[in-house]
Amino acid sequence: MKNIGFLSFGHWTDHPQSGTRTASDALLQAIDLSVAAEELGADGAYFRVHHFAQQYASPFPLLAAIGARTSRIEIGTGVIDMRYENPLYMAEDAGSADLISNRRLQLGISRGSPEQVIDGWRHFGFEPRDGESDAEMGRRHTERLLEVLSGEGFAQPSPKPMFPNPPGLLRIEPYSEGLRERIWWGSGSNSTAVWAAKLGMNLQSSTLKDDESGKPFHVQQAEQIELYRQAWKEAGHQREPRVSVSRSIFALTDERDWQYFGRDRYSSDQVGNIDAKTRAVFGKSYAGEPDELAAKLAEDQAIAAADTLLLTVPNQLGVDYNAHVIESILKHVAPLLGWR
Repeated sequence: MKNIGFLSFGHWTDHPQSGTRTASDALLQAIDLSVAAEELGADGAYFRVHHFAQQYASPFPLLAAIGARTSRIEIGTGVIDMRYENPLYMAEDAGSADLISNRRLQLGISRGSPEQVIDGWRHFGFEPRDGESDAEMGRRHTERLLEVLSGEGFAQPSPKPMFPNPPGLLRIEPYSEGLRERIWWGSGSNSTAVWAAKLGMNLQSSTLKDDESGKPFHVQQAEQIELYRQAWKEAGHQREPRVSVSRSIFALTDERDWQYFGRDRYSSDQVGNIDAKTRAVFGKSYAGEPDELAAKLAEDQAIAAADTLLLTVPNQLGVDYNAHVIESILKHVAPLLGWR
């Protein structure tokens, strides 16, 4: 295990027991937790994106703010729903945030998850082409984004521009060199993992995937990672790909931990339908005292296969407690797994 970071969904709830009651709370606490995580030695701060929900939505202002407050930690998403994205405008936002952070952006993108509203991407002005599904539209947006991030010019300059142009076709600005290699695809199936490998994207595999064999979740996920790496090798890419997995992991080190997550010691995989056509397997949570927890994690084949582990954090429990959750893993569990 080379990298350990956190992944926050950024929920907020106007409830007396929530430590995150407003959108402002969620955003400002995300910045503070990222600063704390960097100070603790964590490797990454990642954020989920959902639309029409009381969670993080527009990620680039947040990523840029974190980039300005930190100096080392990777900053990323897990994931941005590409059905909602204008690839060119996204490339401008991403380029700006990447330059502000001194090229520390790690952008996880995907087709997206089940939505809060019906066909929410339509409200953003996007429609699938004739005969195209919304998932295919998201992958088309992705392919266009990757083209734009190559840095090649494609737009014919005006013969009467407001400012002088460089020679040749123009590209999207600001351009951040190297960002194209820091795009990750959030894959829930074996086939999309292979597709991502062919296009030269890194792989993010979450806490659920399509149930394609009936095997335990971590075994199916490890098999997905192997298929991805085989496809990467066959595509002939010159660099080594990165692979992340996400897990809910809690070291039980004080009374608060036991109160909140002691019951997760007995967690198990779950199977359900995320839509009418897709049966999915959901990975279990991990909780236990540090030695017990490390032994459980050592049996997780997907964690062993990945180079990056993202810890999903209960953000509504506040910055101080979430920093404690991260520190407990880094200090008591991660060294037993070979981290650092």
